[in-house]
Amino acid sequence: MDSNPEMLLSRVAEHVYWAGRYLERAEATARLVRTHTELFIDLPRSVGLGWTPLLAVTGSDEAYRDVGTSFVEDEIVPFLLADPEHHSSVVTSVGQARENLRVTRALLPRRSWEVVNEMHSWVKATSNRGCARSARLMWTEDVIRRCHLVSGSVNATMSRDYAYSFLMLGRHIERADMTTRVLDVQAGIMMDNPTEALLPYADLTWMSMLRSLGGEQMFRRMSGGMVSGHGAVQFLLRETTFPRSVEHCLIETSRWLLELPHQETPMAGCAAVQQQLEAVDLSDVSIDELHALVDELQEGLATLHGQVAETYFLSSRVAA
Repeated sequence: MDSNPEMLLSRVAEHVYWAGRYLERAEATARLVRTHTELFIDLPRSVGLGWTPLLAVTGSDEAYRDVGTSFVEDEIVPFLLADPEHHSSVVTSVGQARENLRVTRALLPRRSWEVVNEMHSWVKATSNRGCARSARLMWTEDVIRRCHLVSGSVNATMSRDYAYSFLMLGRHIERADMTTRVLDVQAGIMMDNPTEALLPYADLTWMSMLRSLGGEQMFRRMSGGMVSGHGAVQFLLRETTFPRSVEHCLIETSRWLLELPHQETPMAGCAAVQQQLEAVDLSDVSIDELHALVDELQEGLATLHGQVAETYFLSSRVAA
C-alpha cells in the first residue's frame, strides 16, 4: 500500500502511529503497577507511600477523580489495569492498539496480527487477576511478555517501510514521555515525604524507578552495582545505549522521521527537546531542578507529537 512514500494516506499513518503508542502504553502501565506493588510491599507503612503516584505517572489524575471514590489500592489498580472506560488502562490500551491495527492490517505481517489478537482476547478474559494483589505480579509479567512477543514479531517480519516508521515514531514518543513521567513522580515522592522517613529507603525507591522502566540490570552493569539518585537520573535521561532513556528515544525518533517526507518541522521539534535535555548539568541536579526539567521535556514531547500530527495526520501533504 505504501511502496510509494507519498501514497501512505494520513488516516492510515495515524492509525499505525497510535497503535505504536498504545502498545507501548499497555506495557509501561503494566510495568508501573507491578513495580509499585513490589515497592509498596517492601517499604514500611511509616514512609507513607500510597497509590496516587500511579495516577500521576500515567496522567490519570483527572480521569480518576471523575469516577473514583477513594485513593486506595482496591480502586486505583483496577482503574489502571482493567477499566474499559479509562483510555489509558491496560485493557483499553491493548484494545485500542488492536483496533488501530485492524483497520490497517494489510500493512502488518499476518502472524503479528494474530499475536495482537491473541493478546487482546487474553487481556480481556483475565484482567480481573491483575486487580488482586495475590496474582498481580504474574499477570502484569504476562502482559509485558505478550507485548514483547508483538514487538518481536513486528521487528522480525515487517518491512522497513513508511508504515513501520510511523509505528516506531509512536513507540518512541510514548516511551520518552513515560520515562519523563516516571522521573517526575519519583521527584515528587522525594519532595513530598519527610526526609527522616524516606532517607533510609532512598536507594530502594530509585532502584524501583529503574525497575519500572526495565533498566535495573543494565544500570547495575554500568554502575558496578552502586545506586544513586544522580546516577539513575543520568542513566534514564542521557544513556544513549539504553532503549528507554529519553536521549535514546529522541535519537530513534529522529532516525525514523528521516525516513519520511516533509520531516523538517517535526525534526526541528525533536532537536528542540534534545537541546532542552542537554542544557542541564545532571551531575549536580537537585530534586526541584529535576522536577522543572521533566516538566519542560514533557511540554517539548507534547509539542513534538503535535508537529507529527499536523505534518502527517491533519494535512494532505503525505498523500499529495
